[in-house]
Amino acid sequence: MDFTNQDGEPQASEYQVTSYLRAHPQFFEHHATLLSELYLPSPHGHGTVSLAERQQLAQRDRIRVLDVKLSQLIKHGEENDVISDKVHRLSLGLLATQDFQVMISLLEHSLREDFQVPHVGLRLWATPKEEEHGTLAAFSSIDDELKNWTQSLVTPYCGSKPGLALDSWFGAGVQPASFALIALRSEKVFGLLALASDDEKRFFPEMGTLYLKRIGELISAALLKHIA
Repeated sequence: MDFTNQDGEPQASEYQVTSYLRAHPQFFEHHATLLSELYLPSPHGHGTVSLAERQQLAQRDRIRVLDVKLSQLIKHGEENDVISDKVHRLSLGLLATQDFQVMISLLEHSLREDFQVPHVGLRLWATPKEEEHGTLAAFSSIDDELKNWTQSLVTPYCGSKPGLALDSWFGAGVQPASFALIALRSEKVFGLLALASDDEKRFFPEMGTLYLKRIGELISAALLKHIA
C-alpha cells in the first residue's frame, strides 16, 4: 500500500521502508540523531518515548518474560527431583521386601505418605505362588469388563471415575472424585493399581503420566515373583 503526504506527493510504502532498513543496517549509524528524535507511543500507555527508549523497554519486557519462564523451569525441575527421590525410595523398598503382604503394606504406605494419595486399591487376576495369599483382597475376583478395559490401557488413565466397578476397592462409603489407573503387566496384563483422591483436580486427563508409568513398571516387576 502506497501513501501520500499532505501535498499529494507519493511516499514510500511500509514494505519499502522496512525492506530498505533491512538492506541497509548501517542507516542509523549514519543518522544516529534519529534514534533520539523519533518518538513512538509507549508500550505501557504513558505518552511517547524515543525509539531508543522503546527498544530498551521492549528488551526489558523480553527479559521479564524469560525470567518467568526460567523460574517455571526451575520449579518444575525441583518438583521432578522430589518425585524422583520418592520413586527411588519406593524402588528400594520393593527390592528389599520378600514377603508379599509386607510388600503390599509398604506399597500402600509409600503411596499414601510419600505421594499423598489417600486411596489405594490393587487387584491381581493371577494365581498367587503361596496358596494362603489367595484370600487377600488383592486377589479378589474381577469381572471380565474391567480386565478387558485394563488390557486396552496403553498409558495410565487419569480423570474422573470410568464406568467400572471400583466402589468396593477403597472401603465402605468412599467415593473418590478423581482416579489414576495403572495396568500391571509382564508379557500380558495381570492386574490394576488404582490411585484415587477426593480432590477432583488431583488426577486429570492432561496431566503427565511418566512417573505413574514408571511406578506401574516397578510394581509389576516386584509382583512377578509372587504370582505363578
